[in-house]
Amino acid sequence: MTSTVRRALLLLLLTPLLYVLAGAPQTAFAHTELVSSSPKDGAELEKAPGHLTLTFDEAVDLADVRVLTMGGDRLPVSRTPGGGADAVRVALAAPKHGEFAVMWSVVNAEDGHASSGRIALTIGAPAAGTGGDEAATSAPGPSPAVRKGLVAARWAGYLTLSLFVGGLAFVVLLWPRGADERRSRALLVFAWTAGLLATVASIGLQGAYSTLGGLRDALRPATYADLLATEPGVVLAARALVWVLAAVVLGSLLQGGAGTSRSPGWRVGALAVTFGLLRTTGMTGHSSEGAEPTWGAVADFVHLLGASLWIGGLAVLTLAVLPRRRARELAVVVPGYSRLAAVSVTGIVGAGLVLAWQVVGSYDALLHTSYGHLLLLKTGVLGVVLLAAFASRQWVRTRLDLAVLLRGDAATVRPFGYSVAVETGLVLVVLAVTSLLVTADPGR
Repeated sequence: MTSTVRRALLLLLLTPLLYVLAGAPQTAFAHTELVSSSPKDGAELEKAPGHLTLTFDEAVDLADVRVLTMGGDRLPVSRTPGGGADAVRVALAAPKHGEFAVMWSVVNAEDGHASSGRIALTIGAPAAGTGGDEAATSAPGPSPAVRKGLVAARWAGYLTLSLFVGGLAFVVLLWPRGADERRSRALLVFAWTAGLLATVASIGLQGAYSTLGGLRDALRPATYADLLATEPGVVLAARALVWVLAAVVLGSLLQGGAGTSRSPGWRVGALAVTFGLLRTTGMTGHSSEGAEPTWGAVADFVHLLGASLWIGGLAVLTLAVLPRRRARELAVVVPGYSRLAAVSVTGIVGAGLVLAWQVVGSYDALLHTSYGHLLLLKTGVLGVVLLAAFASRQWVRTRLDLAVLLRGDAATVRPFGYSVAVETGLVLVVLAVTSLLVTADPGR
């Protein structure tokens, strides 16, 4: 195990160097952006145009493009005759004279992120009394409250996914009697309930975010209906359905206890639910935006699986195993979890390198974009967690051996609980930064 942990730490600390050696592209991948417009922004025209053509940097669906007048009226959008899937035509009702502006927004079909902007035109002589007020109106953007709510929902989604998947794995692989333990059962029930609620909340918040609406829009049935007609909405709906199916797996475990956890049929069902939760969670991230989306999807799956096994197991160890103060039980469970965590962290680091190369794309983008800064922050906190765990490994082994000899004296077990609690707190910080990364633009 020592060599495995050392290799994981070495990979983590050499991450910036590997960015350069990977020979990645020199620009970070961004979301759907406007390339050009005809007429272009700021153009001075003699007569009012009948339409406006918008060209984006990738193919867009008409349903994902919204163009509004400054008064809030939505303008009809259609395909340009003979144009490609990356261009749309907007029917205009511009005045004969004066300033005229529209606000556009587009939703990335793969991850649901919204981009927006404003285009202003001058037609003939500016109308008297306008004073350029319309031109001074700022471009639209997602509501800060909605974005914060979406980040919170993402954080809750990652946490509950880790608790549920990692908790089930811990019970099945390392601690079968945990299926009958009140604390571990309560943790799994909480993870399932909160996971389903976070997914449902994400649908409304994602819909409000995509349409540049407010928090009230996140509660409207129409927002849910509109989002469910898009690809991100279908993925979120599929995740909610998998959570519902997970109730069957969890219910069987709670009813049958340790005997059910050993059943081959139940394990197949648990594996199917685990795969569904991990895959649908990864499909709403940035993993599909790079040059190799297949490798990105595989790396994202490994990344989420490793994090779930590590974090969920850590939670069960902290909240269910340690409070029992049974040194002999700890002497069996902790080494097994330690080996599982070492393999999980190795997978996290390896898959994280692939995802970073896929999404960030260059060493320059890593250092000079807010997304790169968040990624470095996440890497730094993760490095602190791993260094602390590695430094305390021998100390923990000594304390556990002493606890066994003293027949489970609580004073010999309690310091180990403190060290695990600190590690758990740092892991929650890693999850928070991960939530910010998912809602951030890799190109900025």
